[in-house]
Amino acid sequence: MKRAIGLVIGVVYLFVAFLAVGNSSRGWAGGHSDLGFWWAVIAALLAAAGLGALIGSWIHSRPRDA
Repeated sequence: MKRAIGLVIGVVYLFVAFLAVGNSSRGWAGGHSDLGFWWAVIAALLAAAGLGALIGSWIHSRPRDA
């Protein structure tokens, strides 16, 4: 159950990061380099959090070798 919850949280974070990349692209395309840059930073942080949640929940929910 912990693995499923961790994977769902990781996927949600990656989805939000994808939305932030879209905002960044619209900022750059609209000539607002400041918005494009900061949305790119937010997207990178969210992607790191999402990958950390996915990898961490996968590693920490494995059965232990006794």
